[in-house]
Amino acid sequence: MGFKKWISATAASLLLAASFQTATIQAEESRTIADESIYDLLVDRFFNGTASNDINVNTQDNTQFAGGDFTGLMSRSDHIQNMGFSIVSVGSIFTTEKYDGSMITSYSELEPHFGTSDEFKQVVETFKEKDMTVMVDFPLSKVSENHEWVKDAAKADWISDKANGIASFDLGNVDVQAALKEAIITFVSTYGVGGIRLTNLDGASTEFVNELIDEIKAIDSNIYVISNEESPAHFDASYYEETNKIYRNIYKNVDLDSSNITKYVDPYLHEGQVPSQIMFDNLWTNRFTYDVFDGQHGHPPTRMKMAYAATLLLPGVPVIQYGSEIAMNGKVGPESHQYYNFKTDEELIDFIKNLQSLRNQSDTLRSGDFEILKNEDGFLAFKRESEKETWIVVINNTSVTDRVNISPELIGEGKEIRGMFESEIIRENKEGYYPIILDREMVEVYQVIDERGINVSYLVALGIVYVLFTVFVISIVKRGRKRRAEQNTHAK
Repeated sequence: MGFKKWISATAASLLLAASFQTATIQAEESRTIADESIYDLLVDRFFNGTASNDINVNTQDNTQFAGGDFTGLMSRSDHIQNMGFSIVSVGSIFTTEKYDGSMITSYSELEPHFGTSDEFKQVVETFKEKDMTVMVDFPLSKVSENHEWVKDAAKADWISDKANGIASFDLGNVDVQAALKEAIITFVSTYGVGGIRLTNLDGASTEFVNELIDEIKAIDSNIYVISNEESPAHFDASYYEETNKIYRNIYKNVDLDSSNITKYVDPYLHEGQVPSQIMFDNLWTNRFTYDVFDGQHGHPPTRMKMAYAATLLLPGVPVIQYGSEIAMNGKVGPESHQYYNFKTDEELIDFIKNLQSLRNQSDTLRSGDFEILKNEDGFLAFKRESEKETWIVVINNTSVTDRVNISPELIGEGKEIRGMFESEIIRENKEGYYPIILDREMVEVYQVIDERGINVSYLVALGIVYVLFTVFVISIVKRGRKRRAEQNTHAK
């Protein structure tokens, strides 16, 4: 990175922190799921913390267990926390015949490849100490034919179907319902997780799913309950299969139709519904990067930035798949579930940190009034506003420099608009509006504040950076001179 770029980036980071001294709202005491962001991972594919549970691990075959475990998850918890996520979703962790937890054999035992019951309790506590919660998948049906209930002859009428090694439970059977309720109550009570994702609903009635949700909430009303399937049940966040398709189709290239981007945002805002889960891919789809490469749509990290900005800043619950922050590639299935590589470039990671820093520190960016200012073929500008602050988010996912003109009526008189990342200052021009101009494939978040002239905070931050850099250079020069003097002395 060039010196000028380094100086600007560092100063902007300091300004970002300084700006919140006067304009940031602290986290609300009573949070809702709309305040959260979810990092979705598979324990087996994240990090191997100990070899003691590497039972027939084969890292050369992506259909087999790769060694990731609870110990590894704890040891890399800072990675997730530093990106600003508040919920880590770890998938299904019950005993399973497949690395991704899709072939479980019990609702009471945890997968030995992942670790012990005590180790998972430590996982929950580790993330709780970092002000994060752990969410676990609980599949209601489609288990392994070797599941303990399936193998019990006395429960033969619990099974509605068997095929390809998978058994489906009859979720209309009252005994199955009672057993599932007991299993989920025991699990949540034992481990104190902060969230449950009900999967494999398999045609379960809305009444039964609501009963399950109520049972979980009875243990702790703060536990979030969601699903990865569309359902009219009263989950804390809704899920729509189409969502990830909408976002990937908008951001896999420039200049694409973006008119549908708020399709599942608007109902939440205007009809009193729960927020939607927003994602551009998930654990059960091709990687977004795969679509970018498949159509030769350009540089994946740039495409990812556009998608990340929309996912993290539009109203809803962001759900980000592990490895997206390093542009992990792969077709749906084991190919998309690669083992995480921590020795990669951090460009995207830093970008996520910046976005999440803003989102986490401002309740207005999470739950303020929402208004679209412009949405044309990839150029998206919207406002988030409350009585305390106003933000404008601009995502230029087009092939040209574009603009949006902001009127004083929209933000108030005597204001100025300040960019958080590039430290740009926009004031009212002679035509009577604030012109926000953004280069192609760029994202900026602007804060609307009272006009105050010279940006003192930025100048102070810039001065500090220059002083620190000068001290660093002087120390390097002195060290070099000392080393050369010592070498000359030895030479004599």
